[in-house]
Amino acid sequence: MVVVAARVESLAQSGLNAIPTEYIRPVEERKDMGDALEVVKAQIKEGTRQIPVVDLRDFNSENKEIKQACVESVRKAAEEWGVMHIAGHGMSAELLEQVQKVGKQFFHLPLEQKERYANDQASGNIQGYGSKLSNNSSGQLEWEDYFFHLIHPEEKADFTVWPKEPSDYIEVTKEYGKQLRGLAAKVLSILSLGLGLDEDRFDRELRGSEDLALQLKINYYPKCPQPDLALGVEAHTDVSSLTFINTNGVPGLQVLKDDRWITAECIPDTVIVHIGDSLEILSNGKYKSVVHRALVNKEKVRISWAVFCEPPEKLMLRPLEELVSEDTPAKFTPRTFFQHFEQKLLFKKSFIASGKTK
Repeated sequence: MVVVAARVESLAQSGLNAIPTEYIRPVEERKDMGDALEVVKAQIKEGTRQIPVVDLRDFNSENKEIKQACVESVRKAAEEWGVMHIAGHGMSAELLEQVQKVGKQFFHLPLEQKERYANDQASGNIQGYGSKLSNNSSGQLEWEDYFFHLIHPEEKADFTVWPKEPSDYIEVTKEYGKQLRGLAAKVLSILSLGLGLDEDRFDRELRGSEDLALQLKINYYPKCPQPDLALGVEAHTDVSSLTFINTNGVPGLQVLKDDRWITAECIPDTVIVHIGDSLEILSNGKYKSVVHRALVNKEKVRISWAVFCEPPEKLMLRPLEELVSEDTPAKFTPRTFFQHFEQKLLFKKSFIASGKTK
């Protein structure tokens, strides 16, 4: 039987000292888990290597060597990590502040007002305010609430599910979608050049006859009394081509690198970008879809704004012919984006039904 999880915000505000058992992760998942704030402090003390930082301003340089160095730094980060901090992204600090402001204002509304925007995953209505759905037998719940909706292309957005409070949410978020689409195009251009392809190759292939769909998920992670036992989001890769992440300055993102979980530090004036499955497939595995998860902490609410840049559902995903040869055969079988998404979902459901965990 599938049930809707209680809002995590309500649990966190109830004064509980121990989290319900359904939020406790299995022992085998707890490697490198802990309070995100403490984990970051420990990493800094140990000098743990960090997610690369790349500056896209150099891509605009008229100096070919400087521009090529930027391409190489992005290529290396995508191949070795599958994730990077981006400086010089071109979005104004004012816009990013406004995006955070309206998102925070929505989550600060009384619960009954937020519930007016509740989604209904059981009936396929995934846009709106929600918490994770889970099978009772698995007991696997995530310590987060969220708001999810399409923000680009604007003509495909369903504004009936967008928050009407605060009043400037729609205006600000529409502009965010437009600017992020431009940033996605730039990153895809650099990644194309990094593999010796035409500059527009990845963008052209991923949008097909339509355009990339930008899906916004605002993740709200309340304070957690036992952060060493809970996860905000469990380990996974994204089905998207790219995923952009902006946060309220509270750490929590962890990425898997060489069998160790690395907790991302919060670097001012940067956004994080992940490589997703769709781009890994097109690049024939040269760019890595990064495995990642989210930690929580005892002291601070964490909010992240994740935007998934997804191809059209019917787009056929396969390694680009320029990247396939006798020496480097195709590593992935052709499938539509929708088929890939469904396969991942069915695999996860079968794992849950068997009582197993990742």
